[in-house]
Amino acid sequence: MKKLLNLQNCMLGFGLAFLYLPMLILIIYSFNESKLATVWGGFSVKWYFELMKDEQLLASIWMSLRIAFLSATSAVVLGTIASFVMIRFGRFRGHTLFSGLMTAPLVMPEVITGLSLLLLFVSMGDVLGWPSDRGIVTVWIAHTTFCTAFAAVVISSRMRDMDLSIEEAAQDLGSTPFKVFFVITVPVIAPALLAGFLMAFTLSLDDVVISSFVAGPGSTTMPMVVFSSARLGVSPKINALATIIIMTMSFLVCLTWWLASWRQKKEQELMNQLAKARNKT
Repeated sequence: MKKLLNLQNCMLGFGLAFLYLPMLILIIYSFNESKLATVWGGFSVKWYFELMKDEQLLASIWMSLRIAFLSATSAVVLGTIASFVMIRFGRFRGHTLFSGLMTAPLVMPEVITGLSLLLLFVSMGDVLGWPSDRGIVTVWIAHTTFCTAFAAVVISSRMRDMDLSIEEAAQDLGSTPFKVFFVITVPVIAPALLAGFLMAFTLSLDDVVISSFVAGPGSTTMPMVVFSSARLGVSPKINALATIIIMTMSFLVCLTWWLASWRQKKEQELMNQLAKARNKT
């Protein structure tokens, strides 16, 4: 048994090292004095100041954040509607086709998705006159297209396990279906909505393939700038940017964990108080 536990610990340690050791090395080399990203030249924080002076990179970060927020919001709205149709409407005619079309972006290569969206926008521009040029709107539409599938999978799984008796009780008390959805359904599936939003936000912020097809000169995203600079040699400014992103995400994860623990502790204290009051009576 001890040998098995030691083997499990070794495999766990190897897996964690494989995942997080490259990030640790990247953070260390973000404080490198040398211009070469892989050659240590002494401790320095100058690349963080150089990052703050790089207007192109800062503009691409702001562009990526705006597109990611818009895409994630649209994906959650569309994913919620699609999940509601697939789960609550039963086996209607075309259910299988609709479900397949919703999940197709999950298995579709991003190159195919990007090329098809590019041809769509070019054809629409020739026939309808819109979009006249590729920019932030086309990137937003493209990211929403493939992020909706991921959000729909998360939301539909939560909606499928939801207890329908709560909604039926609210309707029996006179609530309209519209009110039931926003007062009962949405709060119950709120964790899935948040998870879908965060997943869509991350996917949009990370995408480079589809963005390369549908982006214009004034809508260059952060991954596109990083990828283009990597072909000429990674600048230590990219290490500094990656370190800031890693630290920000780590802080948010720790904050979320602390809030969840604090909420669970408060709920446990409330349950204990109720139990004590019930025992006294």
